[in-house]
Amino acid sequence: MSRLNRRDALNFLSKLTLRRIGNFLLLWTSYQLSKGLGRPIHWGNPFSLSIEPTTSCNLRCPECPSGLRAFTRPTGMLKTDFFRNTIDQLQRDLTYLVFYFQGEPYLNPDFLEMVKYAADKKIYTATSTNAHYLNDENAKRTVQSGLDRLIISIDGTTQDVYQQYRVGGKLEKVLEGAQNIVRWKKELKSTTPFIIFQFLVVKPNEHQIDEVQKLGKEIGVDAVWLKTAQVYDYENDPNQLIPTIDKYSRYKTTTTGTRFKGRMANHCWRLWQDPVITWDGLVAPCCFDKDATHRLGDLKATSFKEIWRSPAYQSFRQKLWKGRKNIDICANCSEGTKVWG
Repeated sequence: MSRLNRRDALNFLSKLTLRRIGNFLLLWTSYQLSKGLGRPIHWGNPFSLSIEPTTSCNLRCPECPSGLRAFTRPTGMLKTDFFRNTIDQLQRDLTYLVFYFQGEPYLNPDFLEMVKYAADKKIYTATSTNAHYLNDENAKRTVQSGLDRLIISIDGTTQDVYQQYRVGGKLEKVLEGAQNIVRWKKELKSTTPFIIFQFLVVKPNEHQIDEVQKLGKEIGVDAVWLKTAQVYDYENDPNQLIPTIDKYSRYKTTTTGTRFKGRMANHCWRLWQDPVITWDGLVAPCCFDKDATHRLGDLKATSFKEIWRSPAYQSFRQKLWKGRKNIDICANCSEGTKVWG
């Protein structure tokens, strides 16, 4: 199944306004100008945004801070009033909103209410889930919320393989949840959400790539995407996750050791247009800062506009320009390498 879907693309384009297009052009122009001049120049407001419904998760995936309970920052739930206030500040320029950073979104009881609030403002909304909470009621509410894209993590086609990465998970719950969403889309005659099976290719499941494609067609999801995995300690790979199929690996093993395939360019489009907001209002530079250690501001104390234009934000962009390999979250980032198979 192709990653490009005509209906999904048209739905995304329907969210664009002249102001949002103009904002994107400002961002893109300033980014290209920065690359040409060799120093960061920044115009415009976020075109895309990731916001965290919760850090809580029901699973214990081995390369996930939520799963490992490895955060130094507190666990909690995004509050509706705070979310609405944040979206109200950004919605005129914001086009794409991802309800995900860490954790399982459906654990937040107000999650779908927040989705509807953003969808009503004609913002393209997306989320990623392990699908264990897509019971009949939640599936119906998901379709009714106006969610545009639903990514369902399915990292194995048999329970024995699935649970090797999705520790504590049950494949039957994932399949049941996907079937519920597909059925309610049909019953409600809805074109959304665009349903994706996301298959994180790791060594234990790489032999099931063909099987997950077939399974996606049988259930009736809109697409099956194969994603390469980030491995924190890739030089040692303690969980034996790096696949043997080179196409699906972000890393290359040589006689001198394992290295990251990324180009490590000293610039990054994400820092121009795609910030991350944690459940408690911290602004992080991107989704690779899992623990928000490089926090650039706190929305509980400062408006987003002040943070976005702050010396701290510009200083981080400048720091990356001087040497990406010297920033911990950037050294193993997929920017500049192939993520999707």
